[in-house]
Amino acid sequence: MPAKDIFHNAVRSALEKDGWTITHDPLSVKVDEMEFYVDLGAERILAAEKAGQKIAVEIKSFLIA
Repeated sequence: MPAKDIFHNAVRSALEKDGWTITHDPLSVKVDEMEFYVDLGAERILAAEKAGQKIAVEIKSFLIA
C-alpha cells in the first residue's frame, strides 16, 4: 500500500465538504497485468440528472527542506 502524502487528509476533507463521497482510499486500477494506486476515488450523485460523477485524485506535494 502506498504511503499517504502530507496533504492527503486535507484533500479528502475538502472533497467531502464539497459533497463528494470517498469510495476508495486508495483506488486500485489494474491495466493488463499492472496494478496502479491512485490516492482517492470519489463519486457525487447529481440529483437533478440522476447520474453520478466519478473522479480519481492523485495527491502530491513537493516540499523543500
